[in-house]
Amino acid sequence: MTIEELLKVLEMQEEILQFSHFTHGDAWELGNIIVMEARRRNTPVVLKIRLNSGQTVYQFAFDGITPYTDALADRKLNVVTHMETSSLHLHMLLRQNQETLGDMGLDSRIYADCGGGFPIRVEDVGVVGAIAAAGANHVADHDLLVKCISKYLHIDEVPRIRAV
Repeated sequence: MTIEELLKVLEMQEEILQFSHFTHGDAWELGNIIVMEARRRNTPVVLKIRLNSGQTVYQFAFDGITPYTDALADRKLNVVTHMETSSLHLHMLLRQNQETLGDMGLDSRIYADCGGGFPIRVEDVGVVGAIAAAGANHVADHDLLVKCISKYLHIDEVPRIRAV
């Protein structure tokens, strides 16, 4: 796929995967679905769901997750909160424009140039939070989230990106 095609798929994912509402209970249910899928894939990750208020409403780390990986999940959340798009979408935009985070005025110690962060977008409201997974290849982290969000929302037809 070209970068333009990847960007189109990423935009479609974010358009399709919108919630009608998002509560702490939704975070618990969705988080557990993601953890179970990561376990099924034998992919140890750290998973965080954070609201725009800054409140973390779900967090789980498999045994062996390092503090670096935990911090990487925070950096992915920061991208989604700041840009209101997936961190893979930002990564692809940077590649397309041959830019870095620094070119956008973003500090790489605070923001991550990789996939694995996804917005929690509520219909007719906008982005209310973010989900991040870290621990696998960044495209696999992104795909884990897309697959599980679509399962939670009962949406079968979501285009997916499996390798870049």
